[in-house]
Amino acid sequence: MPTDLEIARSVEPRPIMDVAADMGVNLEHVEQRGNGLAKISLDAIEGMGPPRAKYILVTATNPTPFGEGKTTVSVGLAQGFKRIGEKAALSLRQPSLGPTFGIKGGAAGGGHSQVIPMEEMNLHLTGDFHAVTAANNMLAALIDNHIFQGNQMSIGIKRVTWRRVMDVNDRALRNIVVGLGKPLDGVPRGTGFDITAASELMAVLGMATSLKDLRERLGRIVIGYDRHNKPITAEDIDGAGAMAVLLKDALNPNLLQTLEGTPALIHTGPFANIAHGNSSIVADQVGIRGGDFLVTEAGFGSDIGAEKFFNVKCRASGLEPDVAVIVTTVRALKVHSGKFSVKGGRPLPEEMVQENPDDVLAGADNLRRHIANVRMHGVTPVVAINSFPTDHPSEHAAIASVAEEAGVAWAIASPHAEGTDGMVALAEVVRDAANEGSEFKLLYPSEMSLEDKILTIATKVYGADDVEYDIMARRQLTQFEEMGYGHLPICMAKTQYSFSHDASLIGAPSGWTLPVREVQLVAGAGFILPLTGTINRMPGLGANPAAHAIDIDEHGNVVGLS
Repeated sequence: MPTDLEIARSVEPRPIMDVAADMGVNLEHVEQRGNGLAKISLDAIEGMGPPRAKYILVTATNPTPFGEGKTTVSVGLAQGFKRIGEKAALSLRQPSLGPTFGIKGGAAGGGHSQVIPMEEMNLHLTGDFHAVTAANNMLAALIDNHIFQGNQMSIGIKRVTWRRVMDVNDRALRNIVVGLGKPLDGVPRGTGFDITAASELMAVLGMATSLKDLRERLGRIVIGYDRHNKPITAEDIDGAGAMAVLLKDALNPNLLQTLEGTPALIHTGPFANIAHGNSSIVADQVGIRGGDFLVTEAGFGSDIGAEKFFNVKCRASGLEPDVAVIVTTVRALKVHSGKFSVKGGRPLPEEMVQENPDDVLAGADNLRRHIANVRMHGVTPVVAINSFPTDHPSEHAAIASVAEEAGVAWAIASPHAEGTDGMVALAEVVRDAANEGSEFKLLYPSEMSLEDKILTIATKVYGADDVEYDIMARRQLTQFEEMGYGHLPICMAKTQYSFSHDASLIGAPSGWTLPVREVQLVAGAGFILPLTGTINRMPGLGANPAAHAIDIDEHGNVVGLS
């Protein structure tokens, strides 16, 4: 089979202006950016009329390090709707260069279900990530300059919470000291780098609903505290306006297309384990006016990406999902049986690809809990069995039996190998489920205390018995309540490989306690971020990162991108 890059290059894309017109976007609100790319102005939303599409979320069971093809299923589903006579749009997050050059590779889908142009999507696209990086680091420079120039706001040197970012995986930058050298080189202090997708500015872009809203959110960002424990904001040090200037174009969603010309809105960053992990509200506001169905994707499984989609993103946008597609695979459920160990960059164990439906059923409690999580929010679940060449029909039948036992519709999906042909069955099942309707509900009210919100997520979504806090974390929660931030929703940072904080606790673990070691205030984006277990927000590279295979030939063609 040809590589993803070869397949992507073999397709002649439709003119991007035609793609925009199909969505009902007035072309005066479309700015073409190169071949097959465009920015859509937020002014387009008002002229497109009221929301009319069914809102379809794609989530998953807890994945293996390879990912279970959730983006590929999302792309294939949008194309499948077109095959059955429905008009669909797609709303996805932009890939980060970290995983693109790390273990996972790109995130434009795969095989015959991709977003194109594939190279641009997986690399720089229209520069939104670079704008976030520049704006984030400019604010960091303004903070250090404020301290150096006399520190009029009395910012505590050890109480600065704003960190720098880069869109790479680089563990060496997690903890650093700045300001070393001569006196004119700055004031020494400890700090560090996060990956760009985890920047609060990325979340602000994702949550903002207008340029005015963006500017106000930037002003609310808390960068640290003074000697009296008073929060200092980006507005206080005159940094919000310049950031807004750098981010004004990045606020407009990017328009691309699938291999079959279906509109694909690509906007804001990934990583539901360390950020809110969803595409932007403004992209969805465009897409939900542009067809009969809007397919969007939340990062990783229902325990983190979908939970944040429901309780953070939908709380802010007011949009209500009709169906949640839960992508699962034979290999993921076999891993959750506890019988196999899978590591990124290495082949699956030989015994794992042998036919054994009992191993699939042994890990099925993971799928059952994800189904329960979707239903907990009043949304209709559909199970998508993403097919791989190493699967066996009896193993697909085992997954189907679990779905039927739970009273959930299901379909086998083959988006990578078969493209649209392999997605018709799922598209029909999702269409029928969407027509039945859902009764969406938030998991917790805004007025609930922060500790009770965390406990609700931990016990109801993760299956924990309780939550325990480090002393610092409990003090931070008390402080945030006293500062008036108790109404904010929770955006948990935890491993994607388990319902728990511990990646080794597979399946649907019970009898455990969730440890919260630190809690961060993300006031601009509008949520509270508890850090659980050993999670950190700057990934590292593996022993054999994808960067080793990526190169360019003498004709300027990228090779090795996957």
